[in-house]
Amino acid sequence: MNVQFKKGALELLVLLIINNNDQYGYSLIQIIAKKIAISEGTIYPLLRRLVKEGYLNSYYEPSREGPSRKYYAITVKGNERLKKLTEEWNMFTESINSFMKESDIHDKG
Repeated sequence: MNVQFKKGALELLVLLIINNNDQYGYSLIQIIAKKIAISEGTIYPLLRRLVKEGYLNSYYEPSREGPSRKYYAITVKGNERLKKLTEEWNMFTESINSFMKESDIHDKG
C-alpha cells in the first residue's frame, strides 16, 4: 500500500480505534497491522502528538504480563477531531471514487 495513503489515514484510524476502546500502543499496532502493514515507529510519535494536541489522554494500568501499560483515551476535543476527520475522509473518498467510476482504466488493461 502506498506509504502516503497510510500516513494520511493513520490519525483517523488511531482515533477510530481508541474511540471504541482505550488502547495501549502495542495493541494499536496489532489491531492496525491485521489489515495494514505498519511499523512501531509510526504509531508512538503519532500518539505523543495526539496527546500533546489534547486529542488523547494517557494513563497507566497494571499488566499481568509485566510492567504497567500506558493506555490512551480519547478526549472531547479528540471526538471533535474524529468527527472532522471522518467528514473529510468521506468527502475525499467520494471524490476519488467518482473519478474511478468515470475512468475507463479497467477497460484498458
